[in-house]
Amino acid sequence: MKIGFIGMGNMGYAMLKGVLNVVKNTEVVFSDVSKERCVKVSEETGVLSVDSNAECANNAKYLILAVKPQYYPAVLKNIENVVRPDHVIISIAPGITIDYLKNILGIDKRIVRAMPNTPALIGCGMTGICYEEQEFDFNELEMIRNIFSSFGRYKRVEERLMSAVTCVSGSSPAYVYMFIEALADSAVKYGIPRDMAYEMAAQTVMGAAKMVLETKEHPARLKDNVCSPAGTTIAGVSALEEYGFRNAVIKASDECYQKAEGLK
Repeated sequence: MKIGFIGMGNMGYAMLKGVLNVVKNTEVVFSDVSKERCVKVSEETGVLSVDSNAECANNAKYLILAVKPQYYPAVLKNIENVVRPDHVIISIAPGITIDYLKNILGIDKRIVRAMPNTPALIGCGMTGICYEEQEFDFNELEMIRNIFSSFGRYKRVEERLMSAVTCVSGSSPAYVYMFIEALADSAVKYGIPRDMAYEMAAQTVMGAAKMVLETKEHPARLKDNVCSPAGTTIAGVSALEEYGFRNAVIKASDECYQKAEGLK
């Protein structure tokens, strides 16, 4: 029962690294347009690469389409004559709907739509997934859960919310990296060495995130716990509000959402 990856870019590779925690490398196969990339990944992981997308589909039951949305028409043309009703097809591209895939590959095909993020590379991903449960048997559902839990957490959502998932977890690591960079810059400004500043900022973000996940407290309450009356933190929070920090994040999500919706 093999897992096949079509595409081995950053996201495909991140997912592959996780999947290898739950299946043997002999149970995975992949294809990619870059032969150099195929050689490199095969050498690193021991996973077999094949020469074509159609061959990848022929050699796998669980087929992960790990390519960007603009490449879907070409990839689907490659595999439309070889995908079978027993395939479980996993799509990770924003804007590509289940109906779109079924219209091309056949109404009888079983599709899982997902939006993972790049922290999957270190086992800390967050993925939104949607599918019609009645289309899969118990073992298939178990494998779907195993795949997505192999590189972090996942939540099942309605398909209409997938563009919102792109906002909150798919694209947002980039915003967090920008925040870490800016926070570190502010420390460097006052004399902390840059390497130390990056480590301190990144560890703080990780710790704050774990506080939200593990305490289950509302983020606002956790924020309030840091803000002593007339203290340093509330002065900083006040400045963030004055300069539109919260609004900037929401506007970024608005732009992200509209772009994701426009890809349909």
